[in-house]
Amino acid sequence: MAAERASTTISAPANNCWPLIPARLEFAADGTPYSATYDDIYHSSDGGLGQARHVFLAGNQLLPTATAPARWQQSAQRSQFVIVETGFGLGLNFLATWQAWQQDAQACSRLHYIAFEQHPFRADDLARLHARWPELAEYAAALRAQWPPLVPGAHRLELAAGRLLLTLFFGDAQQLLPKLRARVDAFYLDGFSPAKNPALWSGRIYSNLARLAAPAATLATWCVAGQVRKALQDAGFILQKTPGYGGKREMLRGVFRAARHPAAERPPARALIIGAGLAGSSIAERLARRGWQIELFDSAAATASGASGNRQAILRPLPSPDDNLLARLTRAGFLQLLRQLRYLDQRGHHVRHATCGVLHLGRDPQHAASQRVIVAEQQTPADYLQYLDASAASQIAGRPLSFGGWWFPHAGWVDLPSLCTANLAAAGDSVRCHFDTTIARIQRTGELWQLYDAHGQQRAAAEVLILANAHGVPALLAGDTTTAAAGATLPLRPARGQLSRLPATALAPLPAAVVCRLGHISPAGADDDGFSFGASFLLADDGTDVRLAEHQENLAKLDYCLPGSRQQLAVAAQDASHCTGWAAVRAMTPDRLPLIGALPTNDATANAARLGSVEKIPRQPGLYLLSGFGARGLVWSALAAELLACQISGEPLPLEADLIHAVDPARFWLRRQGG
Repeated sequence: MAAERASTTISAPANNCWPLIPARLEFAADGTPYSATYDDIYHSSDGGLGQARHVFLAGNQLLPTATAPARWQQSAQRSQFVIVETGFGLGLNFLATWQAWQQDAQACSRLHYIAFEQHPFRADDLARLHARWPELAEYAAALRAQWPPLVPGAHRLELAAGRLLLTLFFGDAQQLLPKLRARVDAFYLDGFSPAKNPALWSGRIYSNLARLAAPAATLATWCVAGQVRKALQDAGFILQKTPGYGGKREMLRGVFRAARHPAAERPPARALIIGAGLAGSSIAERLARRGWQIELFDSAAATASGASGNRQAILRPLPSPDDNLLARLTRAGFLQLLRQLRYLDQRGHHVRHATCGVLHLGRDPQHAASQRVIVAEQQTPADYLQYLDASAASQIAGRPLSFGGWWFPHAGWVDLPSLCTANLAAAGDSVRCHFDTTIARIQRTGELWQLYDAHGQQRAAAEVLILANAHGVPALLAGDTTTAAAGATLPLRPARGQLSRLPATALAPLPAAVVCRLGHISPAGADDDGFSFGASFLLADDGTDVRLAEHQENLAKLDYCLPGSRQQLAVAAQDASHCTGWAAVRAMTPDRLPLIGALPTNDATANAARLGSVEKIPRQPGLYLLSGFGARGLVWSALAAELLACQISGEPLPLEADLIHAVDPARFWLRRQGG
C-alpha cells in the first residue's frame, strides 16, 4: 500500500529472453506441424502420439509391462516423480505422460513435469493442434485453460487436482536450464534436430542434465547422432540404442551412472507456523496441499489482523527496461497470485477482489515515453501489458490526462483478509489455528522446534518451524542461543503505511480501474460504495494510529494520480478530516525483497566469504523464514509460499536460481562479507 517506487531499485544483467517470440502455426506438405524458423517438423510424420509413447514414455520405462511396473510406482521411498523435457513444443509428450500417469493405479501421488520452450504456441493455436488427438481432449482442454501469457520465465500450473505440477520455462533452455533446481528422475530430450537447432543439443545442456540427475535417472530421445551420444556419455550417461519409432530405425536410451546425490528422504509432515497473516495463511495452504499437518499461531483474535488487513491491496507487476530482478519477481508473483485466486474460486472459497485492470501512468512525458519503449522493445503480449496513449488512458481514468502509461488488463485489487480466510478454508482440517496465542520463545531440542507462550508453557513441537510474523521475527530469534546471532544479522525494519478512504459519492466519475502514479486510487469496492487512495510510507515508524497529516498527504497523491481530482471532490471531502483510513506496519528489507528460505546458522557470517554462494551457506535444520514482504506483500504471497513449500518438501523449485537467491535470507550474510 506504500507509494510506488522506481523499478530500478534492484538491477541485474539484461534478460535476453525478451522479446519472447511465439511459435507460428505451420504444416509440412503431409500435414505434420512444422517450424519454418528451424525448417523442421515438431514430431515424427509417422504420428506424434505414437512417438511420445514409444520414445519418451517407454524409453524411460514409464509404461507398465507384464513383468514390471512403471518407474514412477508409488512406494515408501517414492511419493513423487520428476520429469524434465528440453522442448515442450505442442505439449504432446506432456499430454501423453499425463494420461499414462493418471491411468496407472500404481503411479506415485505427485508428478512434476518441467519443460523448456523458447517459442511457445498461443493457446488458440494449441487448440487447433490438439484437436488431432481426441483421446487427449480432456487433458488438452485442462492444459489450455491454464495456459500462461507468453512472457519469459517460469510458470507453474497445477493440474489433476494439484497432483500434477507442470512448470514451463519460457525462454532459451541454454540460459534457463542452469537456473533449474530439482532432482530429476527422467529426461525427455526432444526438440528440433541437432543440425537445425544445435544449441538445444550442446554440451552445456548435457552438463546440466548430469547436475540435475537423481540416482539412476533415465533419458530417452529419438536422436542417435554421434556427437549427441559422445556428449551424453561424457556427461555421465550409459547409453543404449534400441528400435526407433515408425520409419526411424533406432532411438537412444540412457541411465545416469553417477550417484553423487544422497538418496532422497521423505520430509516430515508436521509444521508449526507463527503468524496468520498473508504469509502464514499462504504457506499453510501450500503445505496442506502436500498433505502436511500444521499448527498455526497468532497473537490476534483472527487472521489478517496486522499489515494483511488491507481491504483493497493493489495487484500488478512492475516492468523495467532491463527486466531486472524486481521486474521478473513481480511478474512471476503477479501471475502466480492470479492462478491462486482462480484455484480458490473454483473450490468455492471466494476472495473479494476485482481484476478491473491497473493503469500505471507516466510521472511525466519522459517517463511515459520510456514506458512506451519498454512495451515496444519487449513486445509484451496484450493480455499481460499494453501501452495506452493519453486518449485511451483518459477513458479509463474518467477525465482528461496529458499523457498515458502502462495498462495491465488482468491486474486489480484484492481484499487481503478475505484472501487469508480463503487460504485457511482451502487448507481445511490440515490446519489447526491457535488465535489469541502469543508465542514468546522458540527453542530447538533434539529434532524438534518447541514453542512457548508468555507463561513459559510449551504450546507445540514439530520438526519444521516457519516464522511468518513480519517484524516480530528478530525478537523470537533473539530468545534462543542457537538462532540469536543469525537473527541479529537480519536487517528487518518497520515501515508504516496509511490508506485513506472516502465515499464513492465524493468523487465523480470514479475511474473504472486502479490508477497508479507515485500513489494510487482504487475504484469503489463491490460490497460498499467507498474508494481508497494513498498511501503513506514511513520507515522506522511502528505506529498504527490513523493520522490527519497522512490523510492530507494522500489527498495530494490522489490529485497527482488524477490531476484536478481534489478540486472535483465534494466540498466536505476536500477537508482531510472527513477521510477515514487504515494504518499498518510492514516488515521491510533494505533491498525491498522478501525473506524466503531456511535461516542460516549462527556461524554462517564467518564462513560466508569463504563459501561465496547462498546455496553453500549452512542452515538451521527445520527453521524457515517467510517475512519481509514490505509494501508488495500481495504480489509476493502466493509465489513465496509455493517456493517455500517446495524447499521444505524437497520438490523442484518454481523459479530460476538467480531469483531464488535474490530472496534467500542468506543474501545478507554474503553482503556483510562483501560477497
